[in-house]
Amino acid sequence: MVLWEIFAIVGLISVILEMIVPSMFFLNLALSGFVTAVLALFIDSWIYLTVIFVVLSIISILFLRPILLKHKESKEQETGMQGKYIGKIVKVIEPVTKYSGAITIYDERWEARTDGDETIEVGAEVKIVKNESLVLTVERV
Repeated sequence: MVLWEIFAIVGLISVILEMIVPSMFFLNLALSGFVTAVLALFIDSWIYLTVIFVVLSIISILFLRPILLKHKESKEQETGMQGKYIGKIVKVIEPVTKYSGAITIYDERWEARTDGDETIEVGAEVKIVKNESLVLTVERV
């Protein structure tokens, strides 16, 4: 197998791992692998290419990863659930308890739960305090 193919495969495997485990770590390895694959077209020594791959990986992890993480966090704040739903006052459409219930917000039906043992009746107004996947946690206003 040709050296550039090996580093291209390393980059491809790293991209797949980044899709499975979105940590912004394997993306740096993928970038280093693809850059090293291009350099392998001009350099024939696998020792030099391995050193280049390791150095590029370390540099990208140290300098590029913090930038990617910061960009990822800002996108979550702009478009995430927190900004759109948390803190809103909504109506209960099914009695909300610790184990079941539903609310409506923006003409959408959402599963809702309370943190305590209280039951919130239909028609009551509640405030959304947090979300866990597709279930919103609410408290009585």
